[in-house]
Amino acid sequence: MAPVREWNCTAIMEFILLGFGNGPGCQMIPSVLFLVIYTVTVLENTILVLIMRVSSRLHTPMYFFLMNLSLLDLCFTSTIAPKAMASFLSGSKAISYNGCATQFFLFCLFLTTERFLLATMTYDRYTAICNPLLYPVTMSKWVCIQMVVGLYICGCVKAMVQTSFTFKLHYCGSNEIDHFFCDGPPLISLSCSDTYVNNLVILTLCGLIIASTALIVLLSYISIISTVLRIRSAEGRHRAFSTCTSHVMVVTLFYGTTSFMYAQPTWSSSLYSRKAVSVFYTFVIPMLNPSSTALGTRTLKKL
Repeated sequence: MAPVREWNCTAIMEFILLGFGNGPGCQMIPSVLFLVIYTVTVLENTILVLIMRVSSRLHTPMYFFLMNLSLLDLCFTSTIAPKAMASFLSGSKAISYNGCATQFFLFCLFLTTERFLLATMTYDRYTAICNPLLYPVTMSKWVCIQMVVGLYICGCVKAMVQTSFTFKLHYCGSNEIDHFFCDGPPLISLSCSDTYVNNLVILTLCGLIIASTALIVLLSYISIISTVLRIRSAEGRHRAFSTCTSHVMVVTLFYGTTSFMYAQPTWSSSLYSRKAVSVFYTFVIPMLNPSSTALGTRTLKKL
């Protein structure tokens, strides 16, 4: 068990987000890059949500989940981007204790909910391809709504647990977070409490969620591939695989980066590598998801 650090404990009222360094280029370059990516992300996701709401042809379970994926991406990146860009441009890197806790909670909520949603979208594709006759009943509108509500509830519970465990720690030393947003590992590293139990609980919780959702994705795609390979015509196999292309791209990007971040102990990777990967899944993936969705939409229109 790690020893508890002794401090003349004074409660921290705010944190300082160090971002990417103190050099002029270390702030200006990320701010411009983040602004461009965030603008594209907001426009892409907003347009896709409007299209899916307006077009009656897209009122299907698959597009209902894709619309929620766009909404999640929009909320997820909006939790991080505005504050990060404001810090870079204004030079004011301070964030209040409550503001940090709120950002961390929303970050965990949207990140976990998106993971559950991607697993649910895999099940949707599994049902459509492997059990097409039961698909209208299994994935009815009411069932889909219940699924999405359940995903948000599960995400909220996980976020509350992780936030409470993180912010029940005592922070009475340095208040400088070596990151561009309030993330768990750099926050916990500032604590003057014993973090062994905290790290164990969070690692176990994140590991279980990652493993369970990844297992659903893996088993669903094994069944999908097995079913598609039994289709006699090459054209039929191609059409079936095409409906899953965009989802496979999104799942690979999302699970690859987030698993690197949270399926390993805090001490096993450098903060620099965590920052780089964080930029990818907080900014780049939400921008790329609409492109993957559009690819899937064009494919389906050809069917």
